[in-house]
Amino acid sequence: MFVGVLLHAILAEAITRAPGLMVANANYVKKVIFPIDILPATLVGAAGFHALIATAILLVSVVALGGALHWTVLWLPLLVLPLLAMSLGLAWLLAALGVFLRDIAQVTGVLASILMFLAPVFYPVSALPDGLEALIYLNPLTYVIEQARGVIFAGVSPELGGLAVFYAVSLAITQFGYWTFQKSRRGFSDVL
Repeated sequence: MFVGVLLHAILAEAITRAPGLMVANANYVKKVIFPIDILPATLVGAAGFHALIATAILLVSVVALGGALHWTVLWLPLLVLPLLAMSLGLAWLLAALGVFLRDIAQVTGVLASILMFLAPVFYPVSALPDGLEALIYLNPLTYVIEQARGVIFAGVSPELGGLAVFYAVSLAITQFGYWTFQKSRRGFSDVL
């Protein structure tokens, strides 16, 4: 469960805090020389740092409780990297939307909760009926949670085809989020 909560926290922190980011830092937005596109990046960087500390605690706990760390744990950074990229893209997108649609912050909080309960945070995918297994993989957290559990606890390397798809989707979301942020940033100082 800790693995699921840890990975969900990365995405949840990005999508719940990003909508109010530009409004909270309006003094930076109005300065012409400040690169405001780094504000969402610092938000995701902080979430990544929290996840790094939590991962260290998890790995120490596995060893302290008598478990063995498999060499496959080295895959973990390659699994978390696209999740961080996706979180960054969503943070850019939601930060831009949050300037113009102030109530989006209430929606993202509910969305983060929905993502947690529709991801295998509290249960493995194998516990679901066959018809629901395909549906749960529509949640972007499902793949990374299941693969992270495999590399940490079972010593199984991640499925490379799924990892390639996860990277491609994450990069597309990141590019779309950055593009949206850059297109809408001209109007930020007028609205704020």
